[in-house]
Amino acid sequence: MYNYLLKIEYDGTKYVGWQYQKNGLSIQEKIETALKKIFKIKIRIIGAGRTDKGVHAVEQSANFLIENKIKDKKRFINTINFFLNKSLISIIEVEEKNLKFHSRHSAKERIYIYNIINRSAPLSLDENKAWHIKKKLNLDLLSKGAKILEGSHDFSTFRASSCSAKSPIKKINSIKVKKIENKIIITFKSKSFLQNQVRSMVGCLEKLSTKKWSLKKFKKIFKSKQRKNCAAPAPAHGLFLKKIRY
Repeated sequence: MYNYLLKIEYDGTKYVGWQYQKNGLSIQEKIETALKKIFKIKIRIIGAGRTDKGVHAVEQSANFLIENKIKDKKRFINTINFFLNKSLISIIEVEEKNLKFHSRHSAKERIYIYNIINRSAPLSLDENKAWHIKKKLNLDLLSKGAKILEGSHDFSTFRASSCSAKSPIKKINSIKVKKIENKIIITFKSKSFLQNQVRSMVGCLEKLSTKKWSLKKFKKIFKSKQRKNCAAPAPAHGLFLKKIRY
């Protein structure tokens, strides 16, 4: 038996998310269909992160088990990408791992980025790739809010009601805010996140940085541990799974 890790890039705009859903096509389903065409058997892949509908990935990770060794990795990548043609899903790397490796449980850190375009003009190149915010954002307040969220906390305020995590306590290793002209990139690093956590945090940071909320109110809502107090989650299309570290 062999265990292989796939590194995957995708545009999540037209998909219901990473995981199988009854109401539409998922990234997982598309890749498993391509693998079946190659190996002539049904193969189940395990994703490192269950990205939601509309969320993208720079480098998602997923592993699968198979009885036969992949002898020519370059040929495998070319073949699977042929079957994924026009799907806006690309397999960028395949790597053999030991049988104990699990793409989700073996992960040491997950890195997400959230893109915001802060200008009055509509988006063309970044349509469905960033949150378009017309009102000027205060970067100092945004950075102060991000700093408050770092470390180990009860993140119940930012947790979706359908979240299956055993505990709302998570440790955010770091949140970095970077501005390049009118583009703001927020990078989140943690071993794991709650469902909707990143988008919910960004939604609250938007309220703070547009001065709809004071820093005092932002802290109070975070510490309330009440989902009902949370701002609306930021749009899915601004979120990218950047990398999984093992």
